[in-house]
Amino acid sequence: MAWCPLVSARRLTAAATAGLFALGLPAAPAFAEPAPLQGDSVRADEWHLGTLNVAEAWTYSSGSGVTVAVIDSGVDADHPDLQGQVLPGLDLVDDKGDGDTDLVGHGTTVSGIIAGRNDDTAGVVGIAPKAKILPVRVLDEDNRYNDALIVAQGVRWAVDHGAKVINLSLGGNGSSAALAAALDYAFAKDVVVIACTGNASASSSSGVWYPAREPGVLAVAGMERDGTTLWSGSITGKETVVTAPATQLVGANAGGDYWKVQGTSFAAPMVSATAALIRSRWPDMPAGEVINRIIRTAKDKGAAGRDPLFGFGLVDPVAALTASIPPVFENPLDTSPSPGIARFGSAPAPGQALSAPDGETQELLPAASESDPGTGAAPIAAPPASSHKAWWATAALFLLSAAAAVLTIRRFAGTT
Repeated sequence: MAWCPLVSARRLTAAATAGLFALGLPAAPAFAEPAPLQGDSVRADEWHLGTLNVAEAWTYSSGSGVTVAVIDSGVDADHPDLQGQVLPGLDLVDDKGDGDTDLVGHGTTVSGIIAGRNDDTAGVVGIAPKAKILPVRVLDEDNRYNDALIVAQGVRWAVDHGAKVINLSLGGNGSSAALAAALDYAFAKDVVVIACTGNASASSSSGVWYPAREPGVLAVAGMERDGTTLWSGSITGKETVVTAPATQLVGANAGGDYWKVQGTSFAAPMVSATAALIRSRWPDMPAGEVINRIIRTAKDKGAAGRDPLFGFGLVDPVAALTASIPPVFENPLDTSPSPGIARFGSAPAPGQALSAPDGETQELLPAASESDPGTGAAPIAAPPASSHKAWWATAALFLLSAAAAVLTIRRFAGTT
């Protein structure tokens, strides 16, 4: 099974014939090369900044001190809008890289939406312009991966290297025990995880994609520019948590360019950036409270309260940074029964997330023996001793205890 978020117009025809999934597509016409944009016209085209009232949000927080992991196709660290914003990362596709190159452009676009520099009036500015991007490349030059294990590895690495927010603008129709275990690890380490719900045009199922539907993950669907209508291409369902703008967007492209894009892939980073703003303003706020704050302050859309179309509504960064919200003690989205560290899900041991080779719904493999420690799993326990030996051991222990008691009584009796 292959999952991927965006197929650029340069690759779209070939990708479509290969049956790839996609979570973000260039704006119509879908099969045409995106018109190149000049940097000085890009800022005016970032309509989502006005819709989300980002300028006012910046009076409270700019994302300083927060690292956001973008697990994607890599990030063009040399893009003018991202210079100085990208930390050394990880490339799980090319062992010679560190995630700072992007052959597709998708991860660069996502990163620009989150943390594009705000040092002039040209180019893309991010919603959290002082946040740092931790790039983790899991998508190849065709913008796909064949095994969720690579994403699971990326999630664990990002958690262990300082990410406080993780953006997953990717997914698929199946599920993955390996990725589920990695997400539980992130929750246990107090990390906020955001994923997109998927695009209908790229799915064989109408259900919310994985990992967005994993309990504890903040699943983001896409809105039209009018701010009241769900984008017709957005998958949504009961797992949807919030929505964000997804159409007629302009983004940073690899190579220093810009292009028009649409898709739930680009709605998710707007919520990731909002989480970064919150974590910057309140560095000690637990992940569960950050998520709860985003949920409780979303602008309600559709039916009152949470609904399967809009979730809790349109993300509202200003309200999330200013509203008085009672504290919570766990992630309100995590319905997993096992509360690990900080009560945000269980924390599997490093290396425990294993995958099945066929890419279908995966199961954890049996624990490794002591002679095979490479999987990181616990060794297989020795069989219990026979009940006969256990009885004699218990009897002997009882006699020793009785003898000790008699000696103690006689000693005190003789000295009283």
